[in-house]
Amino acid sequence: MTSLPRRAFGHELVFSDNSGKRKLQLALKRLFDIAISFGALVALAPLFLVVAVLIKLDSPGPVFFSQVRWGRYGKKINIFKFRSMRNDLGDKTGVKQTVENDPRITKIGAFLRRTNIDELPQLFNVLRGDMSLIGPRCHAVGMLASGMLFEELVPEYHQRHVMRPGLSGLAQIRGWRGPTTRRGEARARIMCDLYYVSNYSFMLDMQILLATIRSEVGRGTGF
Repeated sequence: MTSLPRRAFGHELVFSDNSGKRKLQLALKRLFDIAISFGALVALAPLFLVVAVLIKLDSPGPVFFSQVRWGRYGKKINIFKFRSMRNDLGDKTGVKQTVENDPRITKIGAFLRRTNIDELPQLFNVLRGDMSLIGPRCHAVGMLASGMLFEELVPEYHQRHVMRPGLSGLAQIRGWRGPTTRRGEARARIMCDLYYVSNYSFMLDMQILLATIRSEVGRGTGF
């Protein structure tokens, strides 16, 4: 898939990938991603099977759905999720955000979204290198915040794509998650992402991961 030129992100102003310490930090991050995502996929295989059966019993359509989203350096990637919406009403683009009591969401889908189980297939994306366990959340291309493109709302928006998108991130553990209906909330979310990119360390990833496990798992509202 195509990607934007790296210079579009101004990543040389955010950090340098060439320093020895930075390379070590990123290498540790990737090794951790591979180990944890592979182990989790093996351990969660029985759960995946149960969820697949429930989805098929609840509504017609595929178990999984894929969606095009922004990846590292603006590369467009296909992310995977358990289908939580009616197949005939689902939004393949991801631009239309969910609302309370959204009629598109199935009964089992509501549970999957509430518990974040619908996000678990993205472990495949982590394993193959499209995503990371921790990083700025993966946005749909053309995603809107209060009727505006994120790129228009925050000029530095694409700098968040210097890093691989994550299953969870700094913005999420600080409470910026779910549908974005206010411009101030959208800016705050992106500012968290830019802070993470500018101050990345493997230790910061571990802190965010522990905070996610402690505060987020089981209380999902849809990232």
